[in-house]
Amino acid sequence: MRPRFWESVAPEDMTQEEWEALCDGCGRCCLLKLEDEDTGRVHYTNIACRLFDAGTRRCGSYALRRQLVPGCVQLTPETMDDAIDWMPASCAYRRVFEGHGLAPWHPLISGRRESVAEAGIAVAGALFPEYEVAEEDYEEHVLEADWIDGDRG
Repeated sequence: MRPRFWESVAPEDMTQEEWEALCDGCGRCCLLKLEDEDTGRVHYTNIACRLFDAGTRRCGSYALRRQLVPGCVQLTPETMDDAIDWMPASCAYRRVFEGHGLAPWHPLISGRRESVAEAGIAVAGALFPEYEVAEEDYEEHVLEADWIDGDRG
């Protein structure tokens, strides 16, 4: 990878390795989200995708995720316009796309994967696998808004 590529390379010009390296490993994109039909606001829940591995905060079947979870969105520079509204403010893909650069706790800056958890950005605590929660109960699992909104990093 090119040194500090996120500062000098447009997302659409990044290599696949560089693009994938932007992922900070927080796990927030793997939480189920509910959209308010009236306002369009996205609410995060403490319900994790069935493929989410809480130990690594990564997809347990990354290569097959779109086949196993049809609603899984593959983030690419081309899909960012559609995905940005549901991505947390702390997300490195969103930050780079919006011109904010990477947060100091990002592993590409800190050199340590643990810095994401230490900064309080990583998914932690009581999560429920989606197969354990009935869809009609999802609203009972909505997280506080400032958990996602107040974390620009």
